[in-house]
Amino acid sequence: MAAFLGRFGYASRCIFYLILSLELIIGYGLGSDLPCAQNCTCSGDSVDCSNLELTAAPLDLPVRTVSLNLGHNKLTAINVEAFANLPNLRELNGVNFVDCLELSTTPNVFHVCFLFFRHHNKIRSIDGRRTRELLSVETLDLSNNDITELRGQCFPAGLQIRDLYLGNNKISVLEVSALDHLGSTLQVLRLSRNRISQIPVKAFQLPRLTQLELNRNRIRQVEGLTFQGLSSLEVLKLQRNSISKLTDGAFWDLAKMKVLHLDYNSLTEVNSGSLYGLTSLQQLFLSNNSIARINPDGWKFCQKLRELNLSYNNLTRLDEGSLAVLGDLHTLRLGHNSISHINEGAFRGLKAVRVLELDHNDISGTIEDTNGAFSGLDSLNKLTLFGNKIKSVAKKAFSGLETLEHLNLGENAIRSIQPDAFSKIRNLKSLLIQSNSFLCDCQLHWLPEWLVTHGLQAGVNATCAHPESLKGTSIFEAPSNSFVCDDLPKPQITVQPEPTVTVLGSDVRLTCTAASSSSSPMTFAWRKDQELLRQAEMENYAHVRAHHQGVMEYTTILHLRHVTFAHEGRYQCIITNHFGSTYSSKARIIVNVLPSFVKTPRDSTIRTGHTARLECAAEGHPAPQIAWQKDGGTDFPAARERRMHVMPDDDVFFIMDVKPEDMGVYSCTAKNTAGTVSANATLTVLETPHLAQDLEDRSVVVGDTVALQCKALGSPPPRITWLRNDQPLRPSDRHHFTPGNQLLVIGSASLEDAGRYTCLMSNTLGTERAHSQLVVTQRRNPCTPPAGPSTVTIGIIVIAVVTSIVVTSLVWVCIIYQTRKKSEECSVTNTDETIVPPDVPSYLSSQGTLSERQDVCIRVEPGGGPQPNGHVGDTTGFDGAVVCTDCMENGNNYSKDPDYLSHGFGPAGGMEYQQHFVPPPYSHCYPGEQHEAGSHITPLCNGTPNGIRKDIQGSTLPKNHNTIQLNQNDRKGKVISWFKSTFNAYKKVYSPQDQNTCQQLLPINPVHVQKPCTIPHEYDLQ
Repeated sequence: MAAFLGRFGYASRCIFYLILSLELIIGYGLGSDLPCAQNCTCSGDSVDCSNLELTAAPLDLPVRTVSLNLGHNKLTAINVEAFANLPNLRELNGVNFVDCLELSTTPNVFHVCFLFFRHHNKIRSIDGRRTRELLSVETLDLSNNDITELRGQCFPAGLQIRDLYLGNNKISVLEVSALDHLGSTLQVLRLSRNRISQIPVKAFQLPRLTQLELNRNRIRQVEGLTFQGLSSLEVLKLQRNSISKLTDGAFWDLAKMKVLHLDYNSLTEVNSGSLYGLTSLQQLFLSNNSIARINPDGWKFCQKLRELNLSYNNLTRLDEGSLAVLGDLHTLRLGHNSISHINEGAFRGLKAVRVLELDHNDISGTIEDTNGAFSGLDSLNKLTLFGNKIKSVAKKAFSGLETLEHLNLGENAIRSIQPDAFSKIRNLKSLLIQSNSFLCDCQLHWLPEWLVTHGLQAGVNATCAHPESLKGTSIFEAPSNSFVCDDLPKPQITVQPEPTVTVLGSDVRLTCTAASSSSSPMTFAWRKDQELLRQAEMENYAHVRAHHQGVMEYTTILHLRHVTFAHEGRYQCIITNHFGSTYSSKARIIVNVLPSFVKTPRDSTIRTGHTARLECAAEGHPAPQIAWQKDGGTDFPAARERRMHVMPDDDVFFIMDVKPEDMGVYSCTAKNTAGTVSANATLTVLETPHLAQDLEDRSVVVGDTVALQCKALGSPPPRITWLRNDQPLRPSDRHHFTPGNQLLVIGSASLEDAGRYTCLMSNTLGTERAHSQLVVTQRRNPCTPPAGPSTVTIGIIVIAVVTSIVVTSLVWVCIIYQTRKKSEECSVTNTDETIVPPDVPSYLSSQGTLSERQDVCIRVEPGGGPQPNGHVGDTTGFDGAVVCTDCMENGNNYSKDPDYLSHGFGPAGGMEYQQHFVPPPYSHCYPGEQHEAGSHITPLCNGTPNGIRKDIQGSTLPKNHNTIQLNQNDRKGKVISWFKSTFNAYKKVYSPQDQNTCQQLLPINPVHVQKPCTIPHEYDLQ
């Protein structure tokens, strides 16, 4: 087996040498046309003739030459013969560009000059006539020359250049459209290290260009639309210029750009206008500028950023939501700034960030006191806080960083770490801590064991500085029982600053006290809204705490003079010594200002139907609330009718379609927590005069009193003037006016008072007229209707009369019923229709005796004038007033001074009867003269055509059945006398044989009878 392997190895070596010999032979055959040029080095198809101080190109160059290096020689001219037999030449180095152009008789060399011409020459300009025939050139490198300008004729049409390198020249003039002829092919353009100070707008019309380099020029400002025409650009480098401003739209039309380098410039801010259009940008480099603030709106047009570099700037704080729109950001570099304050929520929205660099800043309180400063970084993997001013780590300093794997706290003089400060970081793999200032007390007892348990002790270099017995000892080497709290080396707050509410312009002082047993120097500081107050006016002093030897109390007082709105905020004191800093609670200061009006409502006068406008605006702190009232209340007629409009964001109060009820005092009230102020304005509504109730025509008789009412409305209140027959009416002993002339009273009207009365109503808006026709008639004798009473009086009389009729009728029904029941000889039955005499009084009960009566009042007028009721004389001595119904056909008025007479009646017996004849309800008659019993009575008027009525058989019964008694005390006796006289009259004239006489005795309406009319003896009233 071994022999076989030996023979096999020998054969393999023979084959290897054979193949090598064949390759040498073949190579010698191919290069045997010409040997390698004298003093040059040949390597395959490459010939190196550099550094030989040649003054001319060698003439013995081999035909196989593909790459020829003639650099670093002393060539002054190029002979064409040297390149005549080099068909494969592709690369030529070290030849002056001008000399190369002399080889135009050799087409392949002419092509090579442009394709591979290199640096370190002294070309000052590009002649388009020389480059016209370079149709196949793809890469042209003209860097490191002395070119000073680019003009339109440099690159004629038809060239196929894809990469053009013009860096490290002296170009200061960049003419518009200088490169337009390369637009169809050019993809990479390098113009770095030139002297370009201004880029003309739309200077590059290169739609296929993907990379543009303008580093190290002298550009100071980028104008809008500068790069319009570079729609395919993906990478733009503007590093190390002097750019201080990016105007709005500076990068417009670069929608496909992914990488933008603006580092090492003089930018002070980045706003949304300057980055407008960069919708595809993924990497933005802004390091080494002078940016002092992050504008939250600056990133809204480049929300696809994955890497943002803001390191080496002048940032001092990170405000809440300043980067919230960058939801796709992966890497955020903020190192080497002056960041001292990171507001809670500063990283809100950065859910995709995996790398956050905050090294070499002034961060301290963010880790020592603030809770949740890193909330929102849900995917953070690496956090760098290297080289800050962190002295302690609060318990919740890293809350929300559950995914964190790498934490760098190196080069921070950390003294203490609160228990479980890293417990929320469940995936922590590496922790870097470098500090020799640890306070090894009971608060640090947990740390060594926790680090060892989680395998993180390798990156922690921590030694004790206190107590003295453990000074210089590693925390991993210190005995666990030595971590005790015997003193107070780190300050502890004993008096917290208190919240304060103050008034603008006053002075405020905040006091904060801490205790410590350490003798190390104590420093005091105050923060407002997490930002350090560097120019604060403070008063600091120390004293020994009572009953505690060796413990000092340190007090700091912050004075705020003449406070303004800018002083509002949350204040916190920080007391620091060698062992760490202690932070007080945050005390809020509120500055209030009493509201004051900047727009005051004014009195306004407006016509009905128009729009009223009231303005009211006030200022104060906090901003006052504006409220309106009308006449001291909140009842707005315009609001109920949806005619009121109050603009919530305006200072105007509108009332549409103004009405008289909108008139009043409107109060504008401005209120805030400091107090309330009010301002009033009167709204006057002007309205043309008009009547509340139309005037009516009136008709009175001579001697009556009449009143004409003109109730006029309007604003201002109209002035009323009365006219009679268009002539002014003056007050007199019979013509009286109430205040305001709204009521005209005419006493004892006479015929000359008749006519047309006009109420003239006038105010500033106009004049209106209303008319009433007054008719005065002569009083009729002897039955002249008196002056008409009021409508209410007539109504009362009507009701009383009707009631009397009904009650009287019911009583008579009862009497007739009882009479028919008990009478056997003379029974009156209502076989067909019984017509009951309407004038029978209602005082008689069903047994023919007086029953207990009830009173009803009917309004009448006393005196000798016309009475509402006629009076009829009676020979029996019954002189009560009765209602005469047959003399009121033409009467419709009453006098104005009424009396009230009671009408008594007994309870109804329950029987009903039907009355077919109802006399007129009212009468106004004078009673006639009284006669003897049984004599004939003639009333003054009875409604007959000649005004005279003759009673049958001298009947004393009046026609009207409604009787009204005048004297209440004598009522009972007179009624009894009346009934006696009546029934005796019936008995005297009664004759069984004279049926007609019986019927005639019935007063008015005949009673249908079946038997001889016999008066029962039980009703004998004698």
